[in-house]
Amino acid sequence: MLTTSKTVSDVIHAHFGGLTPAERRLAESLLENYPVSGLGSITTVAENAGVSTPTVARMVQKLGYKGYPEFQAHLHHELEASISNPIAKHDRWASNAPGTHVLNRFAEAVMNNMRQTLSELDAATFDEAAKLLGDKKRSIYFVGGRITGALAEYFFTHMQVIRPKTTLMSSNASSWPQHVLNMSAGDVLVIFDIRRYEADMATLAAVAKTAGVQIILFTDQWTSPVVKHALHSFKVQIEAPSAWDSSVVTLFVVEALIEAVQSSAWDETRERMNTLEGLFEQARLFRKLR
Repeated sequence: MLTTSKTVSDVIHAHFGGLTPAERRLAESLLENYPVSGLGSITTVAENAGVSTPTVARMVQKLGYKGYPEFQAHLHHELEASISNPIAKHDRWASNAPGTHVLNRFAEAVMNNMRQTLSELDAATFDEAAKLLGDKKRSIYFVGGRITGALAEYFFTHMQVIRPKTTLMSSNASSWPQHVLNMSAGDVLVIFDIRRYEADMATLAAVAKTAGVQIILFTDQWTSPVVKHALHSFKVQIEAPSAWDSSVVTLFVVEALIEAVQSSAWDETRERMNTLEGLFEQARLFRKLR
């Protein structure tokens, strides 16, 4: 059953994991220049995606529409609403830039990613992950890939202030065996792995899980192979009008977890932070205001 609060884009994202390879190519084609890419005839849409016309017909029914005309009617309605609504026309994210400016296109994509991710994020999963990360009897390891390694480092940098027994693993897989050697049953491994999933990540997850390590995974809507080894998974929307995927919503979830963990034992966190500030003072790390 379709709801009027969801856009066609939302519906496609929600069903993406259950689509066939050909249907996924079609979905990606539709989302590439959304919603205009879906306004042509069923034959044109199929040709643009490199799939057959029956594939288009099957996918729109799988999405919950009665047929292609209803699917396209929803797209027309969205486009009409965005054009005719004076508030939508006035309240651009960057008011001094055209609606088609990269700032506005990026803002719209990020807000859609945030809305979709939050609608599907399970609060119980979030709370359980925060509880694991806050358990000081466990050692916590963080690792990411070529791009997501920066997110792993950001998470680690904050968590090492909040609690002891935290380790940042290099994105270089050759260094992982030494870390796995130090892992004990019940420890936590936080993995960041988004599309173009790195094969070594699944291997690391499998080995760590065999050792009794609890895995928390940050991935995208299409889901890393690591998911089958993970105790908790955060599937975050990452698409943006760019050659690069967006990390904005992933960082949002990370920062929310940081706050949840530090607030759960604030007295201890504050004491560690005060001690750290004293060390910064001794090292003269930061400039003083005169």
